[in-house]
Amino acid sequence: MPWTLTSRPSRRQLLAGTAGAAGAALLTGCTGGGGPSGADTGIPLERRIREGAVRDSERLLERYDATTAAHPALAARLAPLRGAVAAHTAALAFPGPAASRPSSTSRPLSAGASASPAATGSPSVRPDPVPPKEADALTELADAERSLSEARTVALAGAPGELARLLASVAACGAVHAYLLTSTPTPGAAS
Repeated sequence: MPWTLTSRPSRRQLLAGTAGAAGAALLTGCTGGGGPSGADTGIPLERRIREGAVRDSERLLERYDATTAAHPALAARLAPLRGAVAAHTAALAFPGPAASRPSSTSRPLSAGASASPAATGSPSVRPDPVPPKEADALTELADAERSLSEARTVALAGAPGELARLLASVAACGAVHAYLLTSTPTPGAAS
């Protein structure tokens, strides 16, 4: 029986191949965290990754708060997304004494309030001004979500197992947030 080449692979085959290749790349890059990258600073790799992820999430929360303050009409639309980012921040916090400190990420700020750097533990960097048009503000917020999602996807390669899975979930959620922020709400739906 002659062998025939199919014209092209199915979408399912391409996705399975891509997922397999990505998984193989991640597995070859995984370490226990005690290697040279953690030795130069004295801070364990997992702790450094978590602390960086928490800082990034806190900056994103500040961006949500600034957008809500500048555009109060968007508060209802942004509240669930901001709540998810706050939950991600709590999930990414390093378990232990440092995680028990009070955090401003557990509840949204009022429309007129802004997150102070002292309250979030972030450096005193003010967020960029929010664009005056709602559509532009949503696009900017979506760009911030997308950028952070991509950064977390890159961080997967060096993260220990459980943290890598958490980063992957949070990155996927950030990509969904970016989509939701740039999609047009359907008429009649609460926005």
